[in-house]
Amino acid sequence: MASAEQPSVIALLQGARAGDARERERLFEACRGYLGLVARAQVESWLQAKVDASDIVQETLLEAHRDFHRFQGTTEGEWLAWLRRILSHNAADYVRRFHGTAKRQARRETRWQQAVDSSASIAEREPAAPDETPSQQVMRHDRELAVAAALAQLPEDYREVIMLRNLQRLPFDEVAQRMGRSRPAAQMLWARAIKKLQLSLDD
Repeated sequence: MASAEQPSVIALLQGARAGDARERERLFEACRGYLGLVARAQVESWLQAKVDASDIVQETLLEAHRDFHRFQGTTEGEWLAWLRRILSHNAADYVRRFHGTAKRQARRETRWQQAVDSSASIAEREPAAPDETPSQQVMRHDRELAVAAALAQLPEDYREVIMLRNLQRLPFDEVAQRMGRSRPAAQMLWARAIKKLQLSLDD
């Protein structure tokens, strides 16, 4: 993720801890899109309805700013896990506040970072296997922000089918129903979207 224009999360963390306000702002802004995807995946999976996750993301960022001194980790993975814990708490509060008692699913963190498995076919991902492949482990530990950035550049229908299939882990029958397509059409759209995402990540 790091470049001349975009330093690594670790570098931003170090700058923020050293008291650099600009680096701190860049650190949080670098994670906004990622948190938006996680928030939407979690809340929509619990409510089965499309929601605006921006309020949850904003609340999460404000809390993270306020409690930044409490973060004790040193790696990008630890930083993102800390943000996800704050977001999960806020998402559960959102569900309770606006839609009654949160479902039991709210206790289970969405494993959105398993978005791409380059070795799996459509058939092999129906239903999704509970064990991670090596490529999924790479996504989980090293490339979460890169995946979020790449997803943001995809066309809306590509983004939506990946959101439903990989982030919310829905079966293709339900993906097709939500998108108003036939199951074969949804599968083909998903395959094209995953290929496009992989190309973006390779680039």
